[in-house]
Amino acid sequence: MQRVCFLLKVKADRLEEYKERHKSVWPEMLQALRETGWHNYSLYLRGDGLLVGYLETPDFQQALAGMASRRINETWQASMGQFFEQLEGRRPDEGMLRLEEVFHLE
Repeated sequence: MQRVCFLLKVKADRLEEYKERHKSVWPEMLQALRETGWHNYSLYLRGDGLLVGYLETPDFQQALAGMASRRINETWQASMGQFFEQLEGRRPDEGMLRLEEVFHLE
């Protein structure tokens, strides 16, 4: 199982709305995440907009590709793109900066 941690940056003036949107993630989106191998998926948000994501998956590239093939993901990404800085024309799921794992206590 791969452990994946990534960063994105939420616009400072959109933090509260971003958090509200995640209180009611669409059931179809949740189902798609589960079906494409996104396990133990969590998001953490710092007050300045730094977003840290964590998930476990058998294959991260396959999990990304699986979601990219789903229409619900396309719709979700289009609706959420407005919340992020520095995407430069990419969808949020394409703009994630993956961090290198340097230690894990098993």
